[in-house]
Amino acid sequence: MATPIQPTSLSEEFEVVGLPKTPFADAYHLFLRVPLWQSIAMIVLAYLALNGVFAVLFWLTGGLANSEGTLLEAFFFSVQTMGTIGYGSMYPTSTLANALVTGEAVIGMLVTAISTGLVFAKISQPGARIAFSDKASLGPMDGIPTLQFRIGNERGNIVMNTQLTVAFVRTETTAEGMTFYRMHELPLVRQRAPTLTRTWTVMHRITPDSPLWGATPESLIAEEAELMVTVVGTDDTTLQPVFAGARYRAQEIAFGMRPADVITELPDGRVRIDLGRFHHVTPVGEVSWQA
Repeated sequence: MATPIQPTSLSEEFEVVGLPKTPFADAYHLFLRVPLWQSIAMIVLAYLALNGVFAVLFWLTGGLANSEGTLLEAFFFSVQTMGTIGYGSMYPTSTLANALVTGEAVIGMLVTAISTGLVFAKISQPGARIAFSDKASLGPMDGIPTLQFRIGNERGNIVMNTQLTVAFVRTETTAEGMTFYRMHELPLVRQRAPTLTRTWTVMHRITPDSPLWGATPESLIAEEAELMVTVVGTDDTTLQPVFAGARYRAQEIAFGMRPADVITELPDGRVRIDLGRFHHVTPVGEVSWQA
């Protein structure tokens, strides 16, 4: 199955060493990359932790009227202060307690502003729902070996001015005997679509000058080959750029196959698009590597 390209996926497959330790340098980008529920959980945990810190300070210093001096009461008073609730049953009576209230009120105002901005930035991120077929296929088309796979827009809107790039990546050995992981951009039959609606069959004709010429399932696996696919366009609803990507490993390229037909014409002249066959492939014959 094609693997969607995720911003955090590289850390799962590669170990990166030698970078300076800066755990909070990219905290904002980390917040934007993780799922929405994780972002909200991060804000809630930070809010509770901050209230916990002030609760300990109130508990240690005292100075709260109508309080029995428990840590739980101090925590509830901290929440009321940071949330500007002010029930009035507990209130500061000492100078130190008032100073803590002042500090927590200022920090609470900043936390509220930052949290609001982070949540707005998170939910306003443009996102594409671009589907990629489970497998790429490689088979003859018009007598020419052709690499094919299908992409589609899962939303009912339009992605305008869609640009698609396919890179073939494999392990090569240089003339000096050095192992090199080289990327080749593949020319496509159609690299741009004015609009992307439901389906688009992407095709690369394999000619003798293509890095895929003469490829076999065994040779692609031996070369650790894979296809890197990126799609960039503009969402017609938000008018913001959207991005999607996928990766096909060597085992996910089906030889002697082509994408199954999804478009049929009905007797009344209408056209039916069967998206249930979006991921299907059908045999098309052996690949011939005669120039």
